[in-house]
Amino acid sequence: MKTIKSILLTVVIILSLQVNAQKRYSLVKSTFEVAGTSNIHDWVMKSSEATGSAYLTITDSKLTDIKNLSITLLAESIKSSKTSMDDVAYESLNTKTYKNIKYVLKSADKVNETTWVLTGTYTIAGVSKDFKTQVKVTNYDNGTFVLQGSNRMTFTDFEMTPPSAALGVVKAGKELTVIFNITFNDFAKNENVLVIK
Repeated sequence: MKTIKSILLTVVIILSLQVNAQKRYSLVKSTFEVAGTSNIHDWVMKSSEATGSAYLTITDSKLTDIKNLSITLLAESIKSSKTSMDDVAYESLNTKTYKNIKYVLKSADKVNETTWVLTGTYTIAGVSKDFKTQVKVTNYDNGTFVLQGSNRMTFTDFEMTPPSAALGVVKAGKELTVIFNITFNDFAKNENVLVIK
């Protein structure tokens, strides 16, 4: 009888440790770049206004699992150095109807201590498509995790027509590269978040 109790107690302790290891993290800093080409010059649009969260499992200060990662980026927060270019881009994104660009994680596979492969869904201009992304993960002593990666995609992946300007004289290329650098911190430690206990 004592043996059964000991086994049950051990199982309960292990399960509680696993639950405690998984915490909610909030996105506290981000840099997104959308880079492309045109028949005139290359171009880049940037934003640092993403919001998001994830559930991360930490074991011995190391990231061992990623769950429920989601990111939302206001489409019109992405800007270039030229307002005219922004307006053309927003028209292609149909930002009047689709205000946000979203990413939702489907699965995460650990390659090694600093590399993960994430499979997730981008939703852009109302169209969703899955992509695999190789991500570099950096863990800092203060419990902050930084994820860096990129995806190559095309306008047609999201049923968009490549934008053009100057009466069609300037035409964007078909391919895009989305580059991101996002920082997650423990939700409870985020000074900007009110935690009710």
